[in-house]
Amino acid sequence: MNLKARITEDMKAAMKARETARLGAIRLLLAAIKQKEVDERVALDDAAVFAVIDKMLKQRRDSISQYEAAGRQDLADAEKFELAVLAGYLPQALSRAEIEATVGAAVVACGAVGVQDMGKVMAALRPQLAGRADMGQVSGLVKAALSK
Repeated sequence: MNLKARITEDMKAAMKARETARLGAIRLLLAAIKQKEVDERVALDDAAVFAVIDKMLKQRRDSISQYEAAGRQDLADAEKFELAVLAGYLPQALSRAEIEATVGAAVVACGAVGVQDMGKVMAALRPQLAGRADMGQVSGLVKAALSK
């Protein structure tokens, strides 16, 4: 079963169980996936769905920090719940050591010699690490590896 079908099945289960908060989060995810499909006029595969989820997670993290800074804990809690629901669809996250090993292998495979080759290395890493690592962290590791 692909990821999109699993999300749809989870939506049906949330409807039957009358879990309104979970249902709302899943519907937001399905709407974002559908919007991406309509915009690009393609059916998304699992990697593209992971990218959509990753983007939504980043939005939730930003919202949480802004709500907490404004003293709106009720809204921050709602965003944290959505963050937990969305994170449940991502594959197991890689450890820092695994990410560093993947970055090192990609630097060697691309023949990168300096920071000017960062785009090439990131392009090679993105499909491998999509949904399994924070790309901001990966970017920092690539930059550090290329600066040596």
